[in-house]
Amino acid sequence: MEWKADALLLRAADYGESDKMVTLLTADRGKIGAAMKGVKKAGAKLRFAAQPFCFAEYVLAERAGRYTVTSACLHEGFYAIREDVTCYYAASAVCEACNSFMYEGIVNGQMLVSAVTALKEMEAAPERCVFALVRFLLRALSLAGYPVSAEDCPACGKQIAGKLYFDLASGSFFCGDCAVGTPASESTYRTVCAALGKEWASSAPDGEKRALRMLKAYYAYQTEGELSILGELLRML
Repeated sequence: MEWKADALLLRAADYGESDKMVTLLTADRGKIGAAMKGVKKAGAKLRFAAQPFCFAEYVLAERAGRYTVTSACLHEGFYAIREDVTCYYAASAVCEACNSFMYEGIVNGQMLVSAVTALKEMEAAPERCVFALVRFLLRALSLAGYPVSAEDCPACGKQIAGKLYFDLASGSFFCGDCAVGTPASESTYRTVCAALGKEWASSAPDGEKRALRMLKAYYAYQTEGELSILGELLRML
């Protein structure tokens, strides 16, 4: 049986001399592992569909619960992303996060939409790729059930400014008087607010890096997992 699905390639691993095993994120069936035969050969017609960040309509054949990609029609290759090393790592972190959040059997079409949107933003403005990653991670965390709140202090209701804290358990910022969680910088808070769409907020490179570090720690606390590519990006920034 064959079926079609718009999908984003999250990862690819060599298998044998000429094949690859790929992980695809689809809107209707969630995360799927599939074989792509012969794609490592020179001139293979499906070589493009096994490349990083490929977003395409994949045709998959299913047999005994296993999938094989038989053809693909490209939507977006995001080739420009590969020309900037920071942008490449930021985009790779998007795919890593999708792979980590989306267990097999879980269907969440908004995760695919958010990932493709982030990659489009990175390709259009590579200099803003880190902020695009912050925005994507906040969206992905929310879709996975771990939202980050940047409203007024949840303990006392005061507006948050100056000295503040971030609580890994609740995903909320607290004012300096209530002091719940660990200290956080105002630049981190303003970056998160900007990424969440608050018009008064703006981000800066230092705040973006701090926000990524905070989100990495928050993910690890909530899931007991690690985002290794995000860690590599942080060491580069």
